[in-house]
Amino acid sequence: MSSPAPAVPTGRLAQLRNAYQMTKKTQPRIGLLLLGVFVLSAAAVAALGVLLLGTAWFSIIITAVLALTTSLLVTMIVFGKRAEKSMYQQAEGQLGAGAGALQMLRRGWDVKPAVGFTKQQDVVHRLVGRPGVVLVGEGQHARVKNLLASEAKKHQRIVGDGVPVTTLIVGRGEGEVPLPNLVKRVKKLPKAIKPAQQTDVLYKLKALDAMRPAAPMPRGPMPTSMKGARKAMRG
Repeated sequence: MSSPAPAVPTGRLAQLRNAYQMTKKTQPRIGLLLLGVFVLSAAAVAALGVLLLGTAWFSIIITAVLALTTSLLVTMIVFGKRAEKSMYQQAEGQLGAGAGALQMLRRGWDVKPAVGFTKQQDVVHRLVGRPGVVLVGEGQHARVKNLLASEAKKHQRIVGDGVPVTTLIVGRGEGEVPLPNLVKRVKKLPKAIKPAQQTDVLYKLKALDAMRPAAPMPRGPMPTSMKGARKAMRG
């Protein structure tokens, strides 16, 4: 009888450890960088504390606590930025990376990966939020452009002319949105519909989705590890 597979650690410390290991693949000196940030920020706060509070024993305790907590916070912020950049670098170009990045959008967005696809593994993901319907394509530019145009017509016909349908292509080419900028680009889209209209749009799109075959999406590094790391860093 074979032994059961070990459980995958899902705690906050395990997520931070996994994020650190992934970051180190593209940034080998991340440990030295974080140590430097911690020491410098702690020294700066300590010096400021001594200057403002003096050197009495109670003041020293307060200064030490402030220096420790502030340096930890600053170090975690720097680590979060570095880890995010590293994860985008490792995921960029992989099928499903765009869908993984879009999962980082918080409440107010409905994300549905692979609502459209081709045999060549070009895919279109769909978002529904205050800007209306947003279709995001991944794959070879010419094929994805045609696929997006087709999906945009289908969605516009279903949701009506009063709901904007925006199309974006993930990539580094002309007119494309780089993966690290995708979420920011989506968030900057102007609001065009009310929350009540979002519910109505989602209800209408159920009919369109019901006519589609299921499209299996690969599980790359972005949808799992990045989401877990961000959750751990946010506390």
